[in-house]
Amino acid sequence: MRTGDGSVREDGDYVLYWMTAFRRTRWNFALQLAVNLAMEYDRPLVVFEALRCGYPWASDRLHAFILEGMADNAAALESTNALYRPFVETEPGGGAGLLERLAEDATIVVADDYPAFFLPRMLDAAEKKLDVPLVRVDSNGLYPLRATDRVFTTAHSFRRALQKELPEHLSDFPLEDPLAGVDLRAGPELDPEIARRWPDDLIGPDEVGDLPLDHSVGRVDLPGGEAAGRERVREFLEERLEDYPDSRNHPDDDASSGLSPYLHFGHVSSHEVVSRLFASEDWSPEKLGEPDGSRSGWWGMSEAVEAF
Repeated sequence: MRTGDGSVREDGDYVLYWMTAFRRTRWNFALQLAVNLAMEYDRPLVVFEALRCGYPWASDRLHAFILEGMADNAAALESTNALYRPFVETEPGGGAGLLERLAEDATIVVADDYPAFFLPRMLDAAEKKLDVPLVRVDSNGLYPLRATDRVFTTAHSFRRALQKELPEHLSDFPLEDPLAGVDLRAGPELDPEIARRWPDDLIGPDEVGDLPLDHSVGRVDLPGGEAAGRERVREFLEERLEDYPDSRNHPDDDASSGLSPYLHFGHVSSHEVVSRLFASEDWSPEKLGEPDGSRSGWWGMSEAVEAF
């Protein structure tokens, strides 16, 4: 976790979670911290998720997939006291200024700490403009980004290090549902000027043809979103995992996990995949300390963890 400059605004109207990479409401350390801070400061929680149209390789295919995930998030948060605030650009740069405006009324801002694409530069730029702390939270994978400063030059060296060091992190998983059983303050009412300048209407995936995107890269028959991703996890663990190690490199077998797009766009968490894997195998990290050689059993389980 990294925290930027700025002082907590004690009289702010809400805690703001800026969802950029972990586009899900479950198994999400960043959302979990935002909920905890909202409880600590006794403030409502606003979840802000935007979709710009000027990102590299913006196309009908990627946009539709992300929009389906946004619809899932809207539905999931509707039954909670958290306020979901989406924004979909209809022209490049249309969302400029929205984060800063939302942050003006915020106590603190929580963001996703993702190491790739344009997202680190975007957070760096935003941090300089905000006068409240921007807290970056790593919810990328089982092995925290900052658990090592070593540069791994081969997959083999990384795998060996992971087998040695990962067990200590297997008991530090995010909550499955960070909003379950939480008594958040309801609200808040946002400044009406925000809705006037930046409408919060979600568009459907069928409407991407009206946006300034690369329409030559069309949609595919693969639904995006947390619900579809969780179903793909179930299918992989129950129907594909057993043959995956032997068949994954044979394209004709169609043996891949199918999880890549859901992991890439943050609709599914690796923590969820592994948690469900452990449950299906009746295994838990506590077994590493058993006196029956279960430490050696970790090597077999680690291969299964690496499989997805």
